[in-house]
Amino acid sequence: MNSLAQGSFTFFKFINPPIAMEKLPTTLYRTEQVREFDRCAIQDLSIPGIDLMSRAGQAVFQCLRMQWPQAQSIVVFCGSGNNAGDGYIIAQLALEAGLSVIVYSLANLEKITGDALIAYQRYRKAKGVVIPFQGEPLNDIDVIVDALLGSGLDRPVTGLYEQAIAIINQASARVIAVDNPSGLNTNTGSVMGCAVKADTTVTFIALKQGLFTGQAADYCGEIVYDSLGVPEVIFQGVLPTAVRVIKSSFLRRERCSHKGHFGHVLIIGGDLGYSGAARLAGEAALRVGAGLVSIATRLEHAGLMNINRPELMCHGVTRAEQLAELLDKASVVVIGPGLGQSSWAKDLFSQTLAARKPLIVDADGLNLLAQFPRTNPDWILTPHPGEAARLLKVSTPTIQEDRFAAVLELQAKYQGVVVLKGAGTLICSEEECAVSVSGNPGMASGGMGDVLSGVIGGLVAQGLSLKEAAKQGAYGHGRAADLAAEQQGERGLLASDLMPYLRQWVN
Repeated sequence: MNSLAQGSFTFFKFINPPIAMEKLPTTLYRTEQVREFDRCAIQDLSIPGIDLMSRAGQAVFQCLRMQWPQAQSIVVFCGSGNNAGDGYIIAQLALEAGLSVIVYSLANLEKITGDALIAYQRYRKAKGVVIPFQGEPLNDIDVIVDALLGSGLDRPVTGLYEQAIAIINQASARVIAVDNPSGLNTNTGSVMGCAVKADTTVTFIALKQGLFTGQAADYCGEIVYDSLGVPEVIFQGVLPTAVRVIKSSFLRRERCSHKGHFGHVLIIGGDLGYSGAARLAGEAALRVGAGLVSIATRLEHAGLMNINRPELMCHGVTRAEQLAELLDKASVVVIGPGLGQSSWAKDLFSQTLAARKPLIVDADGLNLLAQFPRTNPDWILTPHPGEAARLLKVSTPTIQEDRFAAVLELQAKYQGVVVLKGAGTLICSEEECAVSVSGNPGMASGGMGDVLSGVIGGLVAQGLSLKEAAKQGAYGHGRAADLAAEQQGERGLLASDLMPYLRQWVN
């Protein structure tokens, strides 16, 4: 990671995104809150709006120059609001730096008001060119600045703006977005019909929650933050709506420790034909430091499952009653990997819930829960969007349209801690909602969720609270996948490839 600072602006080059993300603020807010911060800065702290706009424009221009120092020609797309005002500031700075600059305006220039009008007039006074956008393609441009639509968008993008976004996305130039990619909902992370795909997004004052989950991962590119010099006093008394997960340090182990100090994880799953899921969860629990791991599975699998991992204690279970002794010895239970939905699975599921042990419920455990809903404050649910949809009896697209709303509803309905997997995994407890941005597209392969459930189970066994185990487990799981992908790439990444990197991460 490279870090360059000028004044109050700090730019982080994301050679390794998860590490660079550590440098961003950890608190996230809804768009309405950030607008209120902006208002307070202007009205209560007497910072002129044009000054904030100038700082924003300078921050984006500095980032542009540091990202692409060889760029000679830029095009700025401007709408009509304050986002456009930032764009005119950027255009003026580029003009003064000797760059070739064109501004395409999608607004009626006679209707621009306030600080945006001041910025526009300054740019024109500097002999800047403004051309009404009429759908022309972009050729021989180095960088495009997206200053079309701000964070207040409340309906799908249509018309001329939709056409402009299509042309921006088709261009070969690099794209830098001002505050947010136009068309992206900064509360939910979903695309409002269409959105600009930026290489870099420079965002201001406070981080908006929607930039870190869902479709935002494919539209924001690298996220750069600038406070615009606004004092932190404006945040006092305002609770963030979410926090970003960063790695916590694990306690150093005492020299006289033994396996009994680090918990006993029981994995329940592996119906006929699905033994690999339970096997992956079991090894993951060991690799993050659990003292002991047992697996309760089909009798047909028990003698084979630990051939290449003899540290796993595998037990064949034909009847639910046989779980009693295993459950009694367990510190935490992971149920669901490869469990299936047969009568055998349902009996084991009922027996496990009756034992009142801390639980991690995954995969078919979640599908059974959707059929037989109940609440439990002492469990962690780890659904992907499809499983979340079954738990809430809605469609998968509905879950993805507002992942924050979905995870909050899941936690309210089922209690405990809910981990909504996906790009920008959300971890919701009664106390807070958190976002983990580690991980990569290589994780779209079978068995990754089983590994996550084992990781979380292993952390709970070692004494982490359910909330912290879920947060750190989601982060560490994604971080291990990032480390693995760094070695040989994302495509073809297997769940079992994460094992050595999980060990590296916890150490």
